[in-house]
Parts: sequence; structure tokens; C-alpha cells
Amino acid sequence: MECAPHFFVHLLHIRITMKNRIATIIITALLCACSAQKGEDYASLVNPLIGTDYKGNVYPGAQAPFGMVQLSPDNGLPGWDRIAGYFYPDSTIAGFSHTHLSGTGAGDLYDISFLPVTYPLRKADEPLGIHSMFSHEHEECEAGYYRVHLDSYGIDVELTATERCGVQRYTYPTDTATVLLNLAKAMNWDMTTDTHIAMADSFTIEGYRHSNGWARGQEVYFRTRFSHPITHFKCKHTMVICNGNVCMKPGIIEMKFALGRDRQLTVVTALSGTGAEGAEKNLTTEAPHNNFDLYRAQTRDNWNRELGKIDAKGGTHDERVCFYTALYRTMLAPTLYCDVDGTYRGADGKNHKADGWQNHSTFSLWDTFRATHPLYTLTTPERLDDMINSFIAFYEQHGRLPVWNMWGSETDMMIGYHSVPVIADAYLKGIDGFDAQKALEACVATANCDEYRGIGFYKKNGYVPYDVTDPYNADNWAMSRTLEYAYDDYCIARMAEAMGNDSIANVFYRRAENWRNQYNPNTTFMQPRDSKGAFQPQFNPDEYTAHICESNAWHYMWSVQHDIDGLMDLMGKSCFEHKLDSMFTYSPAENADLPIFSTGMIGQYAHGNEPSHHVAYLFNRIGKPQKTQEYVAQIMKEMYRNSPDGICGNEDCGQMSAWYVMSAMGFYPVNPCGGEYELGVPLFPEMTIHLANGKDFTIKANKTEKHYNGVTLNGKAIEGTTIHHRDITAGGVLEFK
Repeated sequence: MECAPHFFVHLLHIRITMKNRIATIIITALLCACSAQKGEDYASLVNPLIGTDYKGNVYPGAQAPFGMVQLSPDNGLPGWDRIAGYFYPDSTIAGFSHTHLSGTGAGDLYDISFLPVTYPLRKADEPLGIHSMFSHEHEECEAGYYRVHLDSYGIDVELTATERCGVQRYTYPTDTATVLLNLAKAMNWDMTTDTHIAMADSFTIEGYRHSNGWARGQEVYFRTRFSHPITHFKCKHTMVICNGNVCMKPGIIEMKFALGRDRQLTVVTALSGTGAEGAEKNLTTEAPHNNFDLYRAQTRDNWNRELGKIDAKGGTHDERVCFYTALYRTMLAPTLYCDVDGTYRGADGKNHKADGWQNHSTFSLWDTFRATHPLYTLTTPERLDDMINSFIAFYEQHGRLPVWNMWGSETDMMIGYHSVPVIADAYLKGIDGFDAQKALEACVATANCDEYRGIGFYKKNGYVPYDVTDPYNADNWAMSRTLEYAYDDYCIARMAEAMGNDSIANVFYRRAENWRNQYNPNTTFMQPRDSKGAFQPQFNPDEYTAHICESNAWHYMWSVQHDIDGLMDLMGKSCFEHKLDSMFTYSPAENADLPIFSTGMIGQYAHGNEPSHHVAYLFNRIGKPQKTQEYVAQIMKEMYRNSPDGICGNEDCGQMSAWYVMSAMGFYPVNPCGGEYELGVPLFPEMTIHLANGKDFTIKANKTEKHYNGVTLNGKAIEGTTIHHRDITAGGVLEFK
């Protein structure tokens, strides 16, 4: 069957005119047939419920690849376990909101929350309020689609999304419908500061929700179109804190509708960060119809196209589900953050227009510089160009590169200036859709923000002392800052050198050696130092202190990704090997008070937090690749499972998943800048990366073997344990023998 555009228009006409469930079933089947005809349905292998239990902090709802909209159910209660709005052990749903964070350690967003209801309403004390009970037995999801039955109201809810629009379909038990829109709903770090609602016409409402939280001064504008006219519109105001004053603003809006025989209501909502006009443009351009099945099929096609860039053959069903769910999660963030015409709200609070690129936000860079962005250089280099142009624009509006930004706001979460390795890695790999001179300028300027997070002390002393403070140094994390800055400085030096700017390169190569100032030869650990140069007294590497970021000295021992050989020389190879072995065999005491981030433990190794992620690959450096293979295989098997508790720690906007994707392909970027990958152990008998340059790179492995003692590239034996990015982009076959 040929899926021509006029065919879809004809189907749309059938759906609009017939308005019954039989037509919907026919359309869905035909659209699915068109999608399946193009190749394997990878979207159906994605299980968004993986990680919704335990520490994953992810949401199960609908999103297009890198989409601005993350339409997902909210349980309605705050707390660490509900940072993404949803926690698998819960049994309540209080709304379906359009913005969520994927696996972060801080809770924000949950904007523009709808809930279909029937009367009487099920209510609880705040913060839960109006809600419904639900059961996982009546819940299903895949990439770009979510469905649940609201037990308290007898309503079926389906969700899908375009890049900037959320599309909902409610099926009611009667031919009348009520929908609640809660603009005041706020959870965790989020606080509503202003709201607005108005009817644009009998089918359409528009408004905004402003808030303060992790994203400071966030402004979300929306325009919603219903498939039936609004017959009743009632607004209940509530108190919010606006500019320090108590104000009465629209809170819960009640709308009623008269339905047809199919008892269905479709709700299409566009978001914008720029204003009402932006939301209207996004709605009319991306989702001009009320055809849920059409948008679901389009989003499935988008996901299949993106997920199909890596074709994994063989393996068990659970392994395939885990792999494609992980690949899916690497494409939930960063998120698109501009209107269809390129307009976006910048870091300066003003509207700007991207010309020839699309602005992105939600950059969890302390996490994602390690493997997520290197993965993009293989799977979506054109979008990586957009991301780097977004960095440069942020620098021009804010004075420095982003650290952890979303919705145009810098959260100042975590440490380092890890936009730098993303930029440098892309440049060194020949990805050049950005102004390299401006990018280098931004990197150098950010690295010289002396008043920001101890950078001035770092430049003066060669390390960040733990006994000094600055306005941004509330978390301290002094020792970790030094190691992170030294790595970023190395990346600046590499980029400057490649651009022929030796003066900048020499300065930053010297700064990249500052990691050595944290090493204490007496304890053989990286150790915090005070402003007089003394190492922290009564030091215990097992302890989690304010001077080490979310980790202990065991974890940060290895955060010298750019100079592992230098670390080995400084320690001595025997000491290095002994300590590396101990990392995986020296377990915390049974009564140890481990922080919430230390999960996925193998000895002191904590896979649930990012500083450990490259460490298993370091056995390659001491000539023990079999240990790398054993530990990598163990981590893939034990820390990633096809179950709600199948992620051992915060997903962190794709980094946990990117580790799995890269490792499953048989290689990993220990040094995320410059394009060298350490070899590990492939998960599948055969995998093919369909590269953006039109070439294919295939990885083969005999899965009956436990260890691989030889690897060939295009039939030629590889000496050592590494391959280079250019080996992959040239196309060919990597075979583990």
C-alpha cells in the first residue's frame, strides 16, 4: 500500500464525518500498516515504565523526539520519588501535565495540567486534591503514546504529542464531558506566581502559567483546542505569591461539553515560551486537526526513524526492550525550546529568533557530557549543531555558557563548565555547523568567570580551597570543582590547538594539570585542600563530605579522564591497579549511611551516579581487558532490567541510558572529548549504526564467548583496546573474536 499524503487527507475526512469507533479502528490500522511497512516497529519495543519505580525518577507519558512537550500523568503528590510527577507504586492520578523532567534529582515543571472527570469528584486533602484512582492493569505505553483508565470516573485517557503540542483523547462513559484545568497546581520545587485564562472562541482557550522553582522566572504560554464546543466555562480563583504579594489568580477552570455518539473529546494543546502568539502559531502549524490517530502515527514514525538509526539483531526480548528504551531516553532531553518560526525566550528574558537552527534547552551537562553528547555525534550530529548554537546564544545573552539550564533559565545546578567538552568534542570530530571562533570565545570567557564557583581561587591556587566561599559556592564541592575544571580546561586546549591558537592552548594545557594539586601521595587519593595548601585532616575516603560532589573520594579518584596515564604515573602502576581492583571489591560497611545518590553499588563503584561511569573501562589501561569486559557485562545485566525498578539510579536526562547504549555497542568514551573509545563487550550478536553520512558501521560478536581476546576492524586486527571516531564514521565492520 502506498501511503501518499492525499490518502491521509481522505482518512481524516472519513474520521471527521463518520465520528464513530469503527472509523477510528480502521484509521489506526491503516496508519499502523503504513508505519510498519517502513521497517521494524522499534517504538513498540520501548517500555517507558522502566525506571518509574526505585530511583529512576522518569515519566511514562508521551513525547516526540527531543520535544518541548512531555505530556504525562502526575500522581499529585510531592516528594523525591515523584520528581518526574509519577511513581509506579502510587495508585492516584491528579492530572496530565505538559512539562516534565527525565530522571533528575530536582523537581520542577508540571505545567498546564488537565483532568477529565465525572461527578461526584473524588477529593483528598491538599496537596493531592481532586484525583482519580487507577490500576496498572489498565495502563499501557510505548514511545510517543500512553493510555490509562481512570477508575474513579470510568474515563479512558490516551496521550500523544508532536514536538510542541500535546494531544489527548478522552472517552467518557456518557455523552456529556467535564474537564478540569488546574493552572495553580505546583509540586516539589515549583511555585505558581501568575496565571491567566481566556476563551479565544467556543472551541479554544488560551492562557499562561508563570512560576518560580528550579527554573527561575519560567513562563509557559498555551493554546488549547477542543474537538467539541465548550458549553460551560467556570473559573475558580486561588491565592498565589506574585512579586512578593498575595494575588488572586485563576486556579481551577471547569469546562463542560456535549459529546456525540462516540463519547470522545480530543484536546490539543500547544506550548510556547514566547507568548500567546507563539502558542497559536505552534498549534495551527503542528496540529491543525483534531485527529488523535494521525498525530500518534506521525510520532510513532518519528520515533521509529530515530530509534532505527541503531539496528540491534538477536538478543532476548528483554535485552531488546532495555536497549531501545535506553536509546529512547537519550532523546527525551535536551528539549526543543523555540516556536515553529524559530522565536524563543532567551536567558536575558527577551525574545530572540534562531536563524537556520533550532534552540534547545534542558541541558543536564554534568551528567550528559560523559556519554550522551558523544552518542549524538554518531546518531544525530545535525541536532548537536543546534545544541551548540543554543550554547553560544545563551553565552551572548547570559555572559557565560550554560551549566544546567531549562526554559531559558540557568539553574546553576551541579558544577564544571561542561558545555565546553560538548563543543570541543564536536569540533574535533568535524561537526561544524556553528561559529567555532565564537564558540571558543565563549569557552574561554566561561572558564575565566573568576567570581563564579571558585574559578578565581582555582586560577590563583591551582585548586579550589574547601575553606573559602563565594556567592555561588553554597554546596562547596571544592575538590570536585578542581577536577571538573581541569578536565574542561583540557578540552579548551584541545580545541584551541586544533584551531591554531597556541597562546590559548598553552594556557589551558597548563590549567589542565591542576588535577595533580588534589592528589595526596600519603593517602594515594584525591583529597580536599584548604587555602593554605594543607590537605583535609582526618581524611576518610569512604566518607561523603561537603567537599566532594555527591560522591566520596573513591568515586572521584578517577575523574581525570584526560590524563589517565598521568594518574597512573603519579600513583605508580601497581598502586593504580590495586586501587582500581579495590574500587570494585571493597564494599561499604553494612551499616554505612550511604547518600541517596550511591546506588547500583559494586564495591565502591556506584553506577547510579555519573562520576563512576567510565571506571570499569580503566582495566583496559593496565592490560586487563577481560576485567573491563566482566564488569561491563555485569553492569549491563544487573543495573538495567525490563521492569519498573529497572534503572539503578537517576536517569539524569539520558546519561544513564547513554552509558548502556554505548556499552551495548561495545565501546565507550572514557575521555568524552576527541573521539577515542575504549573497547568493552557488545550486548548483541550484531548491531548496525546507520550514520548521518549515509554509511553503516556494524559490530559483530560471538555471544557464546565470555571474553574477547581479539578485535578486528574491517578484517584487520586492532592493536590495543581503542578505536577512533573516524574509524566508525568511515563505515565498516568491527568484529569481536
